[in-house]
Amino acid sequence: MRPGQRLVLLNSTWSSDSLVGDGEEGRGGGDVVAALLDRVAAEFPVDEYRFAAVLHPNIWHGHGPGQIRAWLDRARRGGLALIDPLKGWRQALLAADAVIGDHGSVTYYAAALGTPVLLGAAPLDALDPDAPISAFMREAPRLDHETSLAAQIEQLIGGHRPLAGPAEFTTSVPGESAVRLRRLFYAMMGAPEPGRPASLKPLALPDFEPGTVTLPLRVLSRVTGPGTIAVTRWTGAPQEAGADGGKEAHVAVHEDTRDVDQLDLADVIFRNGAPGDPRFGSPSAWTAEVLRRHQGCSLAAYVTGPSVCVVRVRGAEPLRVAATPTADAGDIRGADPAAYASALYAWLATGSHDSAAVAARLAQAVAEGLSVRTGARLHRVRVEPLAPPAEGAPEAGRPLTG
Repeated sequence: MRPGQRLVLLNSTWSSDSLVGDGEEGRGGGDVVAALLDRVAAEFPVDEYRFAAVLHPNIWHGHGPGQIRAWLDRARRGGLALIDPLKGWRQALLAADAVIGDHGSVTYYAAALGTPVLLGAAPLDALDPDAPISAFMREAPRLDHETSLAAQIEQLIGGHRPLAGPAEFTTSVPGESAVRLRRLFYAMMGAPEPGRPASLKPLALPDFEPGTVTLPLRVLSRVTGPGTIAVTRWTGAPQEAGADGGKEAHVAVHEDTRDVDQLDLADVIFRNGAPGDPRFGSPSAWTAEVLRRHQGCSLAAYVTGPSVCVVRVRGAEPLRVAATPTADAGDIRGADPAAYASALYAWLATGSHDSAAVAARLAQAVAEGLSVRTGARLHRVRVEPLAPPAEGAPEAGRPLTG
């Protein structure tokens, strides 16, 4: 997750009536998740939303991990995080800004936490009408398949008012479970409690998952002022594509894409990696090689970290593009640096394509930097010449010989 991104969690229990169920005759089921993921690509910009899926362990057991990953392969290449059903679901639930779920317990836990919940599957006739979850299913908002999913999520989050029932039925004494359960267990054993305070093991920080998008990106950009560019990136055909407002479009493609035919159509080609990875010689060498191999590409970008990339514009020397630290304790977390590369491309493509005019705009970017807007956030970005290696030192990433 990056600052400014919203995390939407897809959660499914196991049954034919669940979010990933194929439905039973008479219930109007269908694979809701497949339909949702098709809409995600067209409706949600990748720099503003992140999606994750928590599936019941029995789904993994029944179909097998390989089949689950195969079904969700395209969505994962679009940035979907597939959460471990045993180790990571609680952390994902705590981080979620909204949950699209069903009648499973994890969806109910989300509501108990006060997280906005949208029901993608709600089989009321499959539940005990007197059960607390049945009351919740009758009250919670439901997914409308006929209207914009993005608009529903915005409305869900913006107008959210937590339902009282889930929290009340989950616990009447929040924060006291460790003390009360230990007291009960030791009383049942007839043994004295330890003198030390009762405590719970904290949840482990999950492994970092960058969510690298390898599907081709359709990028809409608009120059809103001198050196200021708004960028919106999509993994599908953007709904805004036909809208007026001075927006320009280009294609940005990760080098590891499986849609290899798109590389020769890309305006921007990028990749992620360590700057010293010997397989690529160096970021400078890689960017030069990409522009040599793909003559239709105008800019190559090697993302070397969470806030920085090395870019090379055709016919120019390599540059370092990096986020400027904010006032928040020097925080440099911002947008995906590949979005900065697309912003630089859009800035250089503004106005005349005469080589002198492009060179002048590039010089201005180096002198003054850029302001890049993704969604509601504005990022200040430095554009500077790539520092050459120290005299006598090998270029970063170039293996030593001899």
